[in-house]
Amino acid sequence: MAVTAPTTPAARPSTAASRTGAAAVTAALVLLVTALAVVDITQGTAAVGPSEVWKAFTGRADTGDASVVVASRLPRMATGLLIGAVLGMAGAALQAISRNVLASPDTLAVNAGSYLALGVAAATGVSLPLLASSGIAFVGGLAAAAVVLGLSGLGAGTVRLVLAGSALTLGLTAVTEGLLLLFPHETEGLYKWNQGGIAQNGFDGVLQMLPVAAVGLVGLLLLARRVDALALGDDAAHGVGVPVRSTRVIAVVLAALLSTAAVTLAGPVGFVGLCAPALVRPFARRFRTFTRTRARLPLAGLTGAALVLGSDVLLRAVVPSDTAVAVPTGVVTSLVGAVFLIAMAARAKDTAAAAPADRLRIRSNTVFVVTTATLAALLIGLVIAAVLIGDSKLLLGDVVNWAQGRAGQTVSFVLDTRVPRVTAALLTGAALALAGTLIQAVTRNPLAEPGVLGVTNGAAVGAVLLVTTVPVAGSWSIAAGAFAGAAVSSVLVFGLAARGGFQQNRLVLVGFGVATGATAVISLLIILTDPFNATKALTWLAGSTYGRTLPDVVPLAVVLTVGLVVALVRHTELDLVSLDEDTPRLLGLALGRARLAFLVLAVLLSATAVAAAGTIGFVGLVAPHAARALVGRRHARVVPVAVLLGAILVCAADLLGRTVIAPAQLGAGLMTAVIGTPYFLYLLVRGRR
Repeated sequence: MAVTAPTTPAARPSTAASRTGAAAVTAALVLLVTALAVVDITQGTAAVGPSEVWKAFTGRADTGDASVVVASRLPRMATGLLIGAVLGMAGAALQAISRNVLASPDTLAVNAGSYLALGVAAATGVSLPLLASSGIAFVGGLAAAAVVLGLSGLGAGTVRLVLAGSALTLGLTAVTEGLLLLFPHETEGLYKWNQGGIAQNGFDGVLQMLPVAAVGLVGLLLLARRVDALALGDDAAHGVGVPVRSTRVIAVVLAALLSTAAVTLAGPVGFVGLCAPALVRPFARRFRTFTRTRARLPLAGLTGAALVLGSDVLLRAVVPSDTAVAVPTGVVTSLVGAVFLIAMAARAKDTAAAAPADRLRIRSNTVFVVTTATLAALLIGLVIAAVLIGDSKLLLGDVVNWAQGRAGQTVSFVLDTRVPRVTAALLTGAALALAGTLIQAVTRNPLAEPGVLGVTNGAAVGAVLLVTTVPVAGSWSIAAGAFAGAAVSSVLVFGLAARGGFQQNRLVLVGFGVATGATAVISLLIILTDPFNATKALTWLAGSTYGRTLPDVVPLAVVLTVGLVVALVRHTELDLVSLDEDTPRLLGLALGRARLAFLVLAVLLSATAVAAAGTIGFVGLVAPHAARALVGRRHARVVPVAVLLGAILVCAADLLGRTVIAPAQLGAGLMTAVIGTPYFLYLLVRGRR
């Protein structure tokens, strides 16, 4: 008794202090959210300040002032509170059951799945009530989350989760954007909705989504003890009688339900579900009370509400009120989330490989020659088909007459527009394939490519900035803008990833963060520009070769020629750089200088490709992988085969996009995303095995 007596009084103050501290933190957050809500109500385009708001509450305001407060500002504030709370709690639940600090409605592609489901519903032209739309969004979001969690594996590391989520998001978003282009009238306003705005006209939406959110929250609170047991590990949870599989399934369903309530009401408000639980984690380490799910969920909800309202208040305080009305709050939260992701990546310690390195394959010269000749013949046949087939079908004789200047007016018009498109597709595919080959060699990462690492998105920012602000900008100007954007993004990605030797986790996470931030900036530019430039930018972002002329592809042709010469002449250096850190140095190669030179060349290739044909994803991933599988890992063989494969892939995608549903057209970027996403996910599955 003398030994055990002192321990009981010591434990009580610790528990009491934890509860007191937790209560203080909760009270401080409640005060912060309240203050932000009050400020949010006073902001807007109408001259309704704090005094008018108070009069509206007390019933002494003018009819106009009262209607502004009741019909617009109060619903906006209530929406911000609701979606912030449900997204914060959904993110906390997903991170708890997956034991992954990057699990959220964004990284699990829940938002992308809901976006596609609602896009399909809108394209049919059927008008649905809010609750029915919520059900459709729920099915889409839940299906996407199930795919990502199934591919990434629970507790398998942050990199695999981000890769699976980002790849599926790209594919689903590409399909949805295709629907937007094909059904512009039926899907009008869906793109802006997808950026996440909390503006509302009345309380109807909030009142209808409250019961949905309440069901999700109550369900998670009832499941809290089981979720806490999962934190001990699957075996320990089984040992205390917790059904692990059913607990995870139910928790994912409830988290998707919460996310769906937010998506249906305000669109996808990005990265609140990621940032809110991360901000709560330090409190959980300090106060034992917050280690329990029942206490952590409400705290994450309060933090999420503070993030959304704080973003809305910041937006309206910094941006003029007439402009702030057009900017969705989700754009601000996505920018904040991008910075947060990059900061997390800088401290990331998870060094698990995202995918297996390619096995060393020895191929004979005969295999290389036969493969190259076959691909060249396939490319020639594809080019002939692309030139002859389209909205107007031609014959080879027409092409010969056109080349000799003896074609008729109709044939000349068709070929004058079609040949530059085919040329742009060929050169773009070749450039992206070469850029992907260089990046994978330098980083020694088989899943690295310009699109996944944010370089393509950075180039798109620079190009879209010119497309929306200087509509008459020429091809060289757009190429310069794209290169400037790609240069900034690549400095961020490769500069941070270079610490520790381009480890896969840091490279992928920083790239994902930069791509997210760049996408938010692009959305901001499109939303703020006039409708004509917005349509032009959206079409261009889809990876379209529409309207391209031969002068538009001259910058790309120059850079591609230089890139091919350098890569083939320096193929031995590429082989050495792709091996390891020590071998190149032992053989006298300046590793840092060689890496920098190849990366600069890859950025140039990516930027000029984006300027020529918009954003086209996955080519830089698929082509080098397929080339190494066909002819081995020696870059003297990989480079020409990858370039041929890239040209074939984009040319085929462009041909299908403009002929399958003619006279309507789909951009080559949408087609490559549809093709590339399954291949990317297959690589993840192979790596998991």
